[in-house]
Amino acid sequence: MTNQNHPFHLVDKSPWPIIAATSIMIMMIGSINWFHMYNKELMMMGMLIIILTMIQWWRDIVRESTFQGLHTKLVIKGLRWGMILFIISEVFFFVSFFWAFFHSSLSPTPEIGSTWPPIGILPFNPLQIPLLNTTILLSSGVTITWAHHSLLENNFNQSFQGLFLTIILGVYFTILQAYEYMESPFTISDSIYGTIFFVATGFHGLHVLIGTTFLLMCLIRHYYYHFSSLHHFGFEAAAWYWHFVDIVWLFLYISVYWWGS
Repeated sequence: MTNQNHPFHLVDKSPWPIIAATSIMIMMIGSINWFHMYNKELMMMGMLIIILTMIQWWRDIVRESTFQGLHTKLVIKGLRWGMILFIISEVFFFVSFFWAFFHSSLSPTPEIGSTWPPIGILPFNPLQIPLLNTTILLSSGVTITWAHHSLLENNFNQSFQGLFLTIILGVYFTILQAYEYMESPFTISDSIYGTIFFVATGFHGLHVLIGTTFLLMCLIRHYYYHFSSLHHFGFEAAAWYWHFVDIVWLFLYISVYWWGS
């Protein structure tokens, strides 16, 4: 259909959704195989297909929004509501972890010694790496806001600098989180404390990696002048996601690291 009498964007047929779903299934089966058989080949293959799919799917979306002009104001409004609902779903995803944490910590059972942290668990000092990571993420929230306001003012250089600093802080956070995991005196199988700690902070770390990748794509697009002060929803969505990651970490730090220790 070459001519359309409506302002909506009807997405063309795309192979990427089914390929992405299949590759995630391959990666998960490979992960189970790695856990039990210590063979990472299937998992790595699934991850490689996911990365290649992401690159080509994002390429198509960039073409639609930047070069073909298919993302009209009405389409962007729909995308904005989609992102809001996605973040709300993510909020409830993390609510389940906090629910499990407070259920176990506010009323410890005799099986874990009727105390929190459970007997035998040595928690992290909240004033060491956790506090540093909190400072890093709060600083990244400032830099991403700086980049956004600079973009609204058509200041290309400051927007680029703010985005670049945010990505650096995100990578730094991930490195410190990995170091903390390696130095951990307990494991994911050490009672309910270890399970909740590693699942909650691990999924948050995964969200930091996704958000950092999101921002890296925005940095590349910004370098090629894909964004303007009036047309930059991709950047705006990345900023929303990053602020969500910041807020979740604050709740994790206050409840799991500080109060829970």
